[in-house]
Amino acid sequence: MFNKILFPIDLTDEASWQRSLPIVTRMALDYGAELHVVSVLPDFGLSMVGGFFKEGFEKEALKQLGDQLREWVGAQIPPAVNVKPHVLHGSIYAEIMRAADRLNVDVIVIGAHRPEFSDYLLGPNAARVVRHAKQSVFVVRDDS
Repeated sequence: MFNKILFPIDLTDEASWQRSLPIVTRMALDYGAELHVVSVLPDFGLSMVGGFFKEGFEKEALKQLGDQLREWVGAQIPPAVNVKPHVLHGSIYAEIMRAADRLNVDVIVIGAHRPEFSDYLLGPNAARVVRHAKQSVFVVRDDS
């Protein structure tokens, strides 16, 4: 049913993946699917914000995130899973959707926290992915 699965995570927020990790791992094993784990380094937004960081900061941050993601994959994903880590850079939800299209995935498995009032006004990344992705989206809610 699924040949390629996209699993976006935030390495700085265990709640973004803790509950969904066993589910996505089981899906990948059951279907023999490629598991694409992505983590997004947000961009600075306004160009003037970038002036507050030393030159080369983004390049170094991307390298560090890549190292951390590979370490996370090695520690969290069973060896039997065909996994490919990807570091993305930009708007979180837009990069997730771009990766889903580029990698031609069948489903996106994404963790989500209980909505807070501000989420109803602005919309969390998971909600934006659900609304705009061309692929099926499996949302795993965090209990907290």
